[in-house]
Amino acid sequence: MKTNKSYTKRLRVTKHGKIIARAPGQNHFNAKEGRSHQMRRNRAVAFHPAMDNTAKSRFL
Repeated sequence: MKTNKSYTKRLRVTKHGKIIARAPGQNHFNAKEGRSHQMRRNRAVAFHPAMDNTAKSRFL
């Protein structure tokens, strides 16, 4: 089975196996948001898909 390349470009796996993703909605329309809101969304967040681990590993 092939790896889903669009999925792997958006995610990265840490040394201990956590999946880290960028917060969604950071590309544009950020001028109206407060600075604290912008900075909070600038951090990477843990990714929790709505599927079980076997299905998640299928994409990576």
